[in-house]
Amino acid sequence: MAAQNSSVTEFILLGLTDQPGLQMPLFFLFSSFYMVTVVGNLGLVTLIGLNSNLHIPMYFFLFNLSLIDFCYSTTIIPKMLKSFVSKQNIIMHAGCMTQLFFLCFFVISESFLLSAMAYDRYVAICKPLVYTVTMSLQVCLLLLLGVYVMGFSGALAHTGNIAGLTFCAKNLINHFMCDILPLLELSCNSTYVNELVVFVVVSIGIGMPIVTIFISYALIFSSILHIHSTEGKSKAFSTCGSHIMVVSLFYGSSAFMYLKPPSILPLEKGKVSSLFYTIVVPMLNPLIYSLRNKDVKVALKKTLGREIFS
Repeated sequence: MAAQNSSVTEFILLGLTDQPGLQMPLFFLFSSFYMVTVVGNLGLVTLIGLNSNLHIPMYFFLFNLSLIDFCYSTTIIPKMLKSFVSKQNIIMHAGCMTQLFFLCFFVISESFLLSAMAYDRYVAICKPLVYTVTMSLQVCLLLLLGVYVMGFSGALAHTGNIAGLTFCAKNLINHFMCDILPLLELSCNSTYVNELVVFVVVSIGIGMPIVTIFISYALIFSSILHIHSTEGKSKAFSTCGSHIMVVSLFYGSSAFMYLKPPSILPLEKGKVSSLFYTIVVPMLNPLIYSLRNKDVKVALKKTLGREIFS
C-alpha cells in the first residue's frame, strides 16, 4: 500500500538506458541471459533431485542456491524487459514494495546460504571423520531455516524502512528495478535515519556471512597446508574452488553497491553493479558449479544417458 503521507501511488522505472537504438538489442540480450539462468538453475535443481549420489549436504545447499538464483532473477528480469518494449514501465507503489521485499529476501538469503556452504566445506575438509554426524539432515535443515529467517528479517526491515518514506510528487525511479538507493533518492524528506538503517541491515546481511566465510576458509587453508601429498592438496582445493568463485562474484558486486555512500557511487554506476549481482551472477552460478564439479558432470552424463536410452 502507498504510505499515508505520500501522494505517489505508482512509479515509473526509467530502465537501463534512454537511447532508443539500444532498446531492442538489450531486450534480446537480457532475454537470452534470463533463458540461460532459468535453464541452468532449474536444470541443476532437477539434476540434484534425480541423482541419489548428489543427496549430500553440499548439493542440498547447492539445490537451494539454484532455487534462490532462479527466484530473484524472476523477480527482476521480466519487469526489466518490459522497459525495453514499452514507452513507460509503470509499477504500482504496492508492486514496487513487493518487488523490493522479494529482492532483499532472496539476496540476503543467498548471502547467508553461501556462509552455510563455507561451513559445510570446513567440516568436510577439516573434520572428515565426523562429517556425516556434524552435517546431519537435522543440522542442514536448521542451517537452512536460519538462512531463510535472516532473509525474511532483513527483507522486512528494508521494506518497512523504505515504505515509511514520503515521496510527494516524485515517481521517476532512475533504475530498472525498485531498489533501495534509487527510492531513497526520491524521498522529499530527510533520509539520514533511513540510510543508517540500510547501512546497519546491509552490514549484518553481508558482514556476518563474510566473517563466517573468512574464518571457515582460514581454517580450511591452514588444514590444507598440513596435507603432505600434492594430490590431497589439489583435491581439497578443487572442492572449494567453485564456492570461492561464486562468493567473490556475489559479495564483490553487492558490497560495492550498498556499502558505499551514493555520493561516491552514482546511481548510473550503481545500475551496472546491481545488474551484475541480480542478473549475471545467478546466470553464472550453475555454469561454475557444473563445469568445475566432477560429480555434477558425471550425474549429468548418467541422466542424459538414461534419457537417450529410454
